[in-house]
Amino acid sequence: MKVAIVGAGAMAGEHARAFADVPGVTVAAFHSRTRARAEQLAAQFPGARVCDSIAELYEKTRAELVVAAVSVLAMKPVASACFQFPWTVLLEKPPGLDFAEALLLQEEAQRRGRRALVGLNRRFYSSTRLALEGLRSRSGPRDVHVWDQQDLERARFLGHPAAVVENWRYGNSIHLVDYLRVFGRGKVGAVEPVIPWDAARPGRVVAKLVFESGDTGHYEAVWNQPGPWAVEVTAAETRWSMRPLEKLTCQEPGEAAPAAVETHAWDRDFKPGFRLQAEQAVAAAHGAPSESATLADAIETMRLIAALYGG
Repeated sequence: MKVAIVGAGAMAGEHARAFADVPGVTVAAFHSRTRARAEQLAAQFPGARVCDSIAELYEKTRAELVVAAVSVLAMKPVASACFQFPWTVLLEKPPGLDFAEALLLQEEAQRRGRRALVGLNRRFYSSTRLALEGLRSRSGPRDVHVWDQQDLERARFLGHPAAVVENWRYGNSIHLVDYLRVFGRGKVGAVEPVIPWDAARPGRVVAKLVFESGDTGHYEAVWNQPGPWAVEVTAAETRWSMRPLEKLTCQEPGEAAPAAVETHAWDRDFKPGFRLQAEQAVAAAHGAPSESATLADAIETMRLIAALYGG
């Protein structure tokens, strides 16, 4: 399989490394607005060429899969250009500036009959996968607790455009909110605000979720102050904790302290989650069974973000 990459930043490089490690995959070409950066990145992958447009990227490679690893503001035009060709498209997250823009991309992908995936790579952390594996043997309802932390001032300091900062709950909280849907089973039946979002004075956001399966979720975010990114899931008196997200501990009933669970080497050798995500994307492009996150999956998570933050 040939894979093409749109973008030449750090994220594009991480995707390229992960795909290049999948047996049978060739990283065929790169395209970026800055050709010099694309040439620098392509030099790391034997035989990879540099193209001056997305159309040329497809015509010169006939790649079966393309990765759009571009900025949030560039995502809509880049995704639209990619959807013009019959390859599987893997979009970096978020798939659009906000919920409405993501819906527009979904409409275009459906109209053209394109397969669209989204890089929700935390689904492919070995910590996430091992927790899910342990949960399968536990009956009864689950309680999922997610802690989020965001800093708008730091986002501005790092040079993110005003429109991106204004929609930071979609651009960055998607990393954490998606865990609620990963571990909570079934559709979200209700979202109950405890401390609602105040856009004029960002502080704490706390909400309770009820899933149609009977699972419950708790979302707690702190804005513009210190806080963790963490996930805890409890079922049948056993607790799995991810703090930090790349690490996993498990505490069984009667145990005084949690025990560390060994995670996969891929999450040390590559950007965490990327190697397995690449393998699953290749399977999806082949039409084989795949656990890839689709654009529809990402939109449901963005829909949940809208419910948590009141739009």
